[in-house]
Amino acid sequence: PGNAVLAVAARDRARAEAFATEHGIPRVHDTYEALLADPDVDVVYNPLPNGLHGRWTVAALEAGKHVLCEKPFTADADEARAVAAVARGTDRVVMEAFHWRYHPMAARILEIVRSGELGELRHVAGAFCFPLPRKGDIRWSSSLAGGALMDAGCYPIHWVRTVVGTEPEVVSAVCDEGWGGVDRATRAQLAFPDGPTGAITCSMWSRRLAAIWLRVEGSEGELRARNLLMPPLLGRLTVKTAAGKRVEKPWPGTTYSHQLSAFVAAVRDGAPFPTDVDDAIANMAVIDAVYRAAGREPHQPTR
Repeated sequence: PGNAVLAVAARDRARAEAFATEHGIPRVHDTYEALLADPDVDVVYNPLPNGLHGRWTVAALEAGKHVLCEKPFTADADEARAVAAVARGTDRVVMEAFHWRYHPMAARILEIVRSGELGELRHVAGAFCFPLPRKGDIRWSSSLAGGALMDAGCYPIHWVRTVVGTEPEVVSAVCDEGWGGVDRATRAQLAFPDGPTGAITCSMWSRRLAAIWLRVEGSEGELRARNLLMPPLLGRLTVKTAAGKRVEKPWPGTTYSHQLSAFVAAVRDGAPFPTDVDDAIANMAVIDAVYRAAGREPHQPTR
């Protein structure tokens, strides 16, 4: 309530007009610059290809707009630091759109882990795999900072980091080569200081066609979370301890609706939120380290 999608811009005006018609958006701008110059636009949602996130988030900030930027935040950690420096010089809100983090399911996972019910954390692992057979998709483009780790792996990295609460070292990693010079699947082993080990698995094309899960192993029990990205669709938590096994489900609302509420509260009321620029830098740093451990260089911003 009290919010509206006012305008859309695209490189192809006909596509923008079709999108606006379908979704009841009253204004269409011919360029991104024109949208940023619209005085009636307060906030910008930046869902561009990964390699363009940084440039246009900075442009939006310089135009005085708040920004909800899609994940991954930038092409690499250096660009994330540069964007954060601009953001800190303004009073604008910049949120990385890790929508899972704003859903009650995420809060419940952290509540269980922090309660000590699972005991001392031993191992935290996550996976996000899906099939993307369209070779022309932007996620198969190296020049647009695509790849399985960027598009899918950023999630389990974020899940594991959030649950443990500290930053990991990447012990080892393997990337399987895909179309367009990007990784089609990536696996990494992590180690947290004075804490548990970790692991992430992601793919856009592999034998493991579909997976969205998080597993938290402790000295006193285990938690398994299924479908953290769409909890109303078969999402559940399974907790096993010496006291027995229980299943918790479901939780109301989509991850996107909860994220939007948090973003609006941050813009209107100055409410704190977890996926800020500092968190974004930390997540990108792990992504870069995974690539390097696999013998690849991190992506560069799209020029």
